[in-house]
Parts: sequence; structure tokens; C-alpha cells
Amino acid sequence: MEGADAQPVLAADQAIAADAARLSEQLRVMRDRLYPPAAQKTLRTFSSGEAARLIGVSDGYLRQLSIAGEGPQPETGSGGRRYYSLSDINALRQHLAAQAKAKGNLAKARSYVKWRDPEHEHLQVISVTNFKGGSGKTTTSAHMAQHLALSGYRVLAVDLDPQASLSALFGYQPEIDLSGNDTLYGAIRYDEERRPLSQIIRKTYFDGLDLVPGNLELHEFEHTTPRMLAERQAGDGADEFFFARIQAALATVADDYDVVIIDCPPQLGFLTLSALCASTSVIVTVHPQMLDVASMSQFLYMTADLLSVVREAGGSLNFDFLRYLVTRYEPNDGPQTQIVGFLRSQFGERVLTAPMVKSTAISDAGLTKQTLYEVGRDNFTRSTYDRAMEALTSVNAEVEALVENAWGRNATGDGA
Repeated sequence: MEGADAQPVLAADQAIAADAARLSEQLRVMRDRLYPPAAQKTLRTFSSGEAARLIGVSDGYLRQLSIAGEGPQPETGSGGRRYYSLSDINALRQHLAAQAKAKGNLAKARSYVKWRDPEHEHLQVISVTNFKGGSGKTTTSAHMAQHLALSGYRVLAVDLDPQASLSALFGYQPEIDLSGNDTLYGAIRYDEERRPLSQIIRKTYFDGLDLVPGNLELHEFEHTTPRMLAERQAGDGADEFFFARIQAALATVADDYDVVIIDCPPQLGFLTLSALCASTSVIVTVHPQMLDVASMSQFLYMTADLLSVVREAGGSLNFDFLRYLVTRYEPNDGPQTQIVGFLRSQFGERVLTAPMVKSTAISDAGLTKQTLYEVGRDNFTRSTYDRAMEALTSVNAEVEALVENAWGRNATGDGA
């Protein structure tokens, strides 16, 4: 098309690159507007009632501590209301645990500071995975990691998805904030540019929750691994099997954490397989639609076949627990309820008792790259917020109980 008003015709790659640049710039502008002045996310403070519930004491007891000048002092708002940061809450946990230990009450101390005993309790590595996108995998990973951090565990979240949605939820824009070797790939690559995982881990605005961010460079592991396998077969490859690389990287920072949450990519490639081999436990998210269930069947077949090859090659695969989590569940949807019943009839206790309900509160929070734990109750219709928070708490408390059971903290057993 010719003429003064004609637009230049771009090649497909140029058109897509231009759209990517335009979108990236607008996302940066949005972040600058949402999180001024440093364009970084921060976590809200918690009311004294919220802080008391997180610690496991009464609001009145927190007030007594504040009056006595014990532990960190809260911010005081209008009307004398007290507000605590998460770091304040964790400092209070340490203070109360020290008091309990001084009195010889070790069980009480453990209820305040839940860190694992490295001599008797192994690092818990939980992979959240599904073959199909849109199953709520990243939302589950983010909320699970934040719940555990709010509960007092030391948590490492690993974004293994090249699309980096988990990183975005934690305030990172991969194409702007990350450069080369800033993802887990930097710690598992096969060449001399490999670097320690400790240099890649980033602190987040959640006290006690660190992040290994993701971006497109994670795809490199999918490309370089087949070449390394071919070289190994020829007799001149690296000594370390590909499926052991994530496990080896995590082992170098194990002393700093209690739980690792891995958000796997929505395909069964070398990254997902390596994550499963590094895992002590697995959560498979399931959207209760028949097409999703059928897709999950294929995912399970493929996973079983590939893991059997890994086992024959010397890999150790013993999960503390394997659970299916129903996500985006609408209780009033008859077909969905039937599918959930079908799943429970097939897998029994492997299906988590609590489903994650579909909620506008979670999707609305996501508009500002936040989770439900980050936004206050006043931002939503209270019934909507309370219903979503109740579902989240039930799901994550169930997973937390499984973790503690794997450590032998619970009296009752629970097989995988």
C-alpha cells in the first residue's frame, strides 16, 4: 500500500519486538506508579490483632509486651492502634521463644520459631506443577510461600518458569531487573559461567522469604541439556547428571531455609524433571474441568515414564507426600463438583481436603501484582475477602501440616 498515510510494513519479528518493547515500557510505568518512590514493592503492616494471630498469642498479651517495652515496639496510629511489620513479628517470635527456652518449655519455643532442626529435619522442597497452563500453579506457589513465611518459616521461592509470573508477583520485571545468570540457570548451567546459588538469591519485601527469580534464560537449560547428554554418551560429558543439578544447587543453601517452593514451568521438560528429582514433596494443581483432568492423565503417564528412567540411572525419588490441589473451584458449579468427587474417589487422601475456590478477591489483587496476603480486608467486600482467605488458609495450613508431619512433628502418620 502506497501513499502519504501508508504505514510501513514490518517483518513479523520486528512487529513482535516492537510490541514487546511497548508493553515492557508500560509495565515499568505502572510499577513506578504503584510502588513509588523506588519502584519496589513493600509489605503492609499488620494490626495488633493480625500480629497476635500470626504469633499465636492474644492481642492483650501483645499490648502488655508493648507497655513493658519488651521486644520491638509497634507503630502507633490514630486512636492508639498498634501496627507491626513482619520483621517486628518475627523479632517478637524470637523474643518469646527465648523466654520459653529459658523456662525449659522447648515445645512452646518451637511454636513461636518453627525453624527446622537441621540434624533431624530435612530441607523440605515442594514442587508445584501441572502439565497445563491456567491451573493456578503460580498463584498457589506465591500464596503457599507467603503463608509459610507469615507462619515463621524460612522460605525460598524458586521461579522455574521462563514466563516469570512468580517473579512479577514479587515485584520484578525480568527484562528490566535481571541480566544474565540471574536465574536458577546460572547455578545449574554446564559451562564455566556457572555461579553459586547464594549469589543469585534475592531478598524480598517479605521478611524470611527469599526469591530465585526467573526469566527467558531458563530456556537455555532445555537447549543445552540434550547436547550434554549426547557428550556424556560419547564419554566426554560432565560427571553430574542433569537431574541432580537443581538438588545440588539447593544443597549449597539448605542451612538457610526450612522450605523451598518451586514454581515449575507448564510443560514436562528438563527443568520440570530436574525440579521433581530435587523435590521431597509435590503438589499437582488441578482445575476441575474434564479437559484439564484428561490432560493431567497424560501428564502423570509421561512423568511416571521419565522418572522411572531417572530412577534406573541412579536418581533417588522418594516423596514425603504427593497431593492434588483442586484450584479455581466454583462450589455452585454442578459439573465441577462432580469432577471433584470423581478425583476424590480415584485418589482418596491424595486430594487435599481443602480446595482453592475461584475468587474475585484474588484476581482483583493480581491487578496490582499482589496476593491476598498483601492487601488489606478493607479493599474488598468483606464476605468476598473472608471467603477467599478462609479457602487459602485451609489449603496452606493443610500443606504446612504435611510438612511438619514429614519432619515427625505430628503424632499421626501420613503416607505419600
